[in-house]
Amino acid sequence: MMDYKKRESILCIDLKSFYASCSCIKRGLDPLTTYLAVVGATDRQGSVVLAATPLMKQKYRIKTGSRLFEIPQHKEIHIVNAEMKYYLDMSMAVTKILHRFASREDLHIYSIDEAFIRVNPVERIFGDKWSIARRIKTEIFEELGLTVAIGIGENMLLSKLCLDLEAKKTTEGIAEWTYESVPQKLWPVTPLSEMWGIGKKTQNTLNRMGIVKVGDLAHYPLELLEKNFGIMGNQLYYHAHGIDHSDLGAPIMMGQISFGKSQILLRDYSDKEEVKHVILEICEEIARRTRSARKAGRTINLGIGYSKDSFGGGFNRSKTIDQPTNITMDVYKVCLELFEKFYNGDVVRSIDVRLLNIVDDSEIQLSLFDLDNPKRSRLGYTMDEIRRKHGSASLLRGVSFTQAGTAIHRSKLIGGHKG
Repeated sequence: MMDYKKRESILCIDLKSFYASCSCIKRGLDPLTTYLAVVGATDRQGSVVLAATPLMKQKYRIKTGSRLFEIPQHKEIHIVNAEMKYYLDMSMAVTKILHRFASREDLHIYSIDEAFIRVNPVERIFGDKWSIARRIKTEIFEELGLTVAIGIGENMLLSKLCLDLEAKKTTEGIAEWTYESVPQKLWPVTPLSEMWGIGKKTQNTLNRMGIVKVGDLAHYPLELLEKNFGIMGNQLYYHAHGIDHSDLGAPIMMGQISFGKSQILLRDYSDKEEVKHVILEICEEIARRTRSARKAGRTINLGIGYSKDSFGGGFNRSKTIDQPTNITMDVYKVCLELFEKFYNGDVVRSIDVRLLNIVDDSEIQLSLFDLDNPKRSRLGYTMDEIRRKHGSASLLRGVSFTQAGTAIHRSKLIGGHKG
């Protein structure tokens, strides 16, 4: 018999087609009847679609990740630039509404368009969880014009799974999952990547083990999952039973904690040295974010995506080092090693760098073979403080001033896009 322990009333709230809906509302258009796509830059044909209204997805098959040149030229279609400052303002307005139903401790903003809220402390005031969910949905729509979907669960995991796998597909946009409903609603799910927390790589590994549906995962021997995946195996097993003991706001998949940055380049990069310049810029940003959290990591992952002109593809490789680090050049050195080993010379269009296997930076030990390490670490924190006070572009590496550099351009963006 499973020990469920915690039975709370958690709502996972998703702002449907958020960027596209906001852009419609700003123009006095109805998001549900308008054909609109939000792109990174309307003046670049290769620009990525960041969001699309439901009708754009249904009629023209344009969705997040499509390219501007794929959008048909039709008078009923609106193509607009991302307006990140406006989106952030709208997200803050939603947060203010949610605060009517929860204290700071009971509200976790997961992303610009998604939040978790614990409502069991206020059910005696506002009614049961369904009543609160309907009231939140109504108030956000009436005051801001935004449509939301809400998953209700007894923990964060169940509410998120309910949102993604059922609530978004229902007419009302609200659904509820309990521990008892897991065998009926979660176990039949396939492919495994449909379940939050399982990526394609993990799915492929599990498939090779004969695990095709979530129910297969729930009934697989726990000791074998732990042998193959370590602590992640333990989490996968219990999550397949709908069990999540993490507190509100804590990462649901602890094994997924990482600091990373993925960048689709402004153009194709055919020069190997130019690619290295951008990798260094990304390593700088990741190291800064890791230091700001007072963390360090042992595993560095480099992903390179090739251009469609090179028939796509790419590679994703990682290496674990002896001592955890949050120093830019340490991360960059490993990335260069991986790049030199696996790069095949094709034209590059995207770069992804991640620092994983995270620990507190207090665990960084002094090495007899690198006595300058503390000095380099202090230098990193000093550079971070200068950028915090004077802006991200106030202190840049020389590569950022080359033709390949992207940091100066990106420093003028909000959330990676035009304001």
